Amino acid sequence: MTEIVEKLRNIAIVGHGNAGKTSLTEVMLFKAGVTNRLGRVEDGNTATDFEPEELKRQISISSGFHQYSSKKYTVNLIDTPGDQNFLSDTKLCMQAAEGIVVVIDAVDGVKVQTEQAWDFAKEFNLPCMIFVNKLDRERADFSRVVKDATEIFDDPKPIILQLPIGSESDFRGVVDLFSMKAFLYDESGKATAGDIPSDMQEAAETEREALIENVAEADDELLERYLEGETLSDEDISAALRKGTVSRAFSPVICGSATNNIGVDLLMDFILSSMPSPIDRSPRIGEDPDTGNELERAPDPDAPFSAFVFKTVADPYAGRLTLFKIVSGKLGGDGTFYNTTKDAKERFSQLLKILGKEQKPVTGAVPGSIVAVAKLKETTTGDTLCADNAKIRFQCAEPLPTLISYAIMAKDKGDEDKIFISLTRLLEEDTALRIDRNAETKEILLSGMGQVHIEVTTEKLKRKFNVQAQLKTPKVPYRETVKKKVRVQGRHKKQTGGHGQFGDCWIQLEPLPKGQGFDFVDKIVGGSIPRQYIPAVEKGVIEASQRGVLAGFPCVDFRVILDDGSFHAVDSSEMAFKVAGSLAFKKAVEQAQPVLLEPIMEITIITPDEYMGDIMGDLNGKRGRVLGMDTKGKNQVIKANVPMSEFLTYAPDLRSMTGGRGMFFIEFSHYDEVPAQLAEKIVEEIKASKE
Repeated sequence: MTEIVEKLRNIAIVGHGNAGKTSLTEVMLFKAGVTNRLGRVEDGNTATDFEPEELKRQISISSGFHQYSSKKYTVNLIDTPGDQNFLSDTKLCMQAAEGIVVVIDAVDGVKVQTEQAWDFAKEFNLPCMIFVNKLDRERADFSRVVKDATEIFDDPKPIILQLPIGSESDFRGVVDLFSMKAFLYDESGKATAGDIPSDMQEAAETEREALIENVAEADDELLERYLEGETLSDEDISAALRKGTVSRAFSPVICGSATNNIGVDLLMDFILSSMPSPIDRSPRIGEDPDTGNELERAPDPDAPFSAFVFKTVADPYAGRLTLFKIVSGKLGGDGTFYNTTKDAKERFSQLLKILGKEQKPVTGAVPGSIVAVAKLKETTTGDTLCADNAKIRFQCAEPLPTLISYAIMAKDKGDEDKIFISLTRLLEEDTALRIDRNAETKEILLSGMGQVHIEVTTEKLKRKFNVQAQLKTPKVPYRETVKKKVRVQGRHKKQTGGHGQFGDCWIQLEPLPKGQGFDFVDKIVGGSIPRQYIPAVEKGVIEASQRGVLAGFPCVDFRVILDDGSFHAVDSSEMAFKVAGSLAFKKAVEQAQPVLLEPIMEITIITPDEYMGDIMGDLNGKRGRVLGMDTKGKNQVIKANVPMSEFLTYAPDLRSMTGGRGMFFIEFSHYDEVPAQLAEKIVEEIKASKE
């Protein structure tokens, strides 16, 4: 059984959108005999992109899973999204891999999303290799891509394993620096091995020398022999190449064209020979859920069963499909396991492997296996599954923070509750989504990674749950505060046939520093207001502060000092003093120079250098204040504070400005005063909308 684990490869295909990841996956499955025809993204017939939303946009929206066998090895492929809108799914699914193939477009080079996927690999300590794709395209440049990758990806450093033969429309094969052979491909993708073209001989020998030097550095004994001038055997180089790849000493660079089926066979051979199996990885660290003590699980079939859930698929008919990676132990075709995250026992009746849009039953699974079960009651993404008598809990990666929010509502009356329930189901599947009910604005807010992400979610709502939704820009949660100290009286007197109502209080209202909230100070002396009525005054102030005098927004950052008042022995009551406190507060705010506050967001923008001017100009136009700039590889990182009202639709704006090459992160920073002329306009608009 250990041999099965040793011959298992879990490989995530990552890179920026349109780099050719799905096409590469398709060719690998075709060459392995899993499919009998080559699907094309443009034709909507690939094995790993099959959701209607993916076919419509011709991009991967959710990670696709498939499997092939070759030379007694089993390879699980994870075809991940490269679009910024769906990169959170890429991150979560990369946890299930032992190694990654980074696909880089030979025309576009290294994009921001490629860097982000590389950072995820670093976070999970995953060995990497690079496949430079689309070398048959116009303006393809292998040398430039390698230069950029070397500058940007320092850990592990890229080392060249192959050179392209020809370029652009003349690209016809590769030189393998390990075997020092040329592989030329015909139109069907069949390779013929031969001698290296004479005009490439010198470059190939130079690069091979550099390769051997880099590979030798992964093994101290080999490096010593190399430095002493000893000629290293192919076996030595092959073993060191695998050792260095697995240990992340370097990331080998190979090249080809997925759509023309050039170099893909060599990539598949390299995955078998040099990428890690589950046994090559360190034991996974977890904790005892009862004591908090650190535990570890090695990929040993005889160890207690443990696994972690990295993805959930919501289906309105089949129910919830839970995908998990087995860390240790074995699992049969049916049975029970324990969920330590939810503290619940779960039963499953069938174990499945995922093959594109199909699920096939399997009789069992070993460490490293990626499998699924249906209709678990409690389990969701990020949970740990284990044997009931050997409990452990693993820490899983968090989804990326949301970047954009829309108010979402049902198109048809009566679907309001249905939309919230359906969205909750979709959240099980897509952890990068977030929904909130904003009590202040009475809106359901749907937050995601970008506009396309939100649009895809509404399409899924209609397709999966027959709920039609409409989106609109959410209302900005403004606040109000005061700038001046005042002292006023709040007096409530009402006479009726029986007992009347009487409450009388004097308060001082003064501003507090930003973020201080609300402070109530009792300075009543001599019993001018009885003790039992003082909390009622405070309650009246708090309730009145929830609707400010300018535009009805909550009032913040103020202190109320209760310093005097009077009462009536018969007519005074808690209700009377609550009304008096409310009247006093409203009167005080009107006199204390009320101002409108707006939420200010801190934004981090990562963009190629050439778009800096456009972005800085746009930030200035959005009343942004730049906090600092930094360089990361060939990209610039801008940090700025920008009002939320100016940033509600920034995701499509940035995409437009940078051609999809820029990305940003955003989080709440603080509230700040709205400029007077703008505040006046906002207040008028809000009052008009209420009327």
